[in-house]
Amino acid sequence: MTPAADSPSELVVFPCHFEYKAFGPGDEDGRFFAQVKAAVSSVVPVSRQAMRVRPSSAGRYQCISVLVTLHNRAQLDAVYTALRKIDGLKYLL
Repeated sequence: MTPAADSPSELVVFPCHFEYKAFGPGDEDGRFFAQVKAAVSSVVPVSRQAMRVRPSSAGRYQCISVLVTLHNRAQLDAVYTALRKIDGLKYLL
């Protein structure tokens, strides 16, 4: 493999569908869900139907999956940047 083939810009072809996964506290009031939706929506449009919630078995944590359409690398990076600012975020994929 050449070095250029290992760069992130070579791994994703735009436009594309991309799924983000944010792991955080399992709250009853939906605050973490709302923060994830707001962060992603600050960069690209996202509908409620494009989001899934999966709680952990004990309910202490949850995974919010968001499927969006991205048109360029700047959008991909901007969504990650916005998601990293969420209070309580434990893990991000």
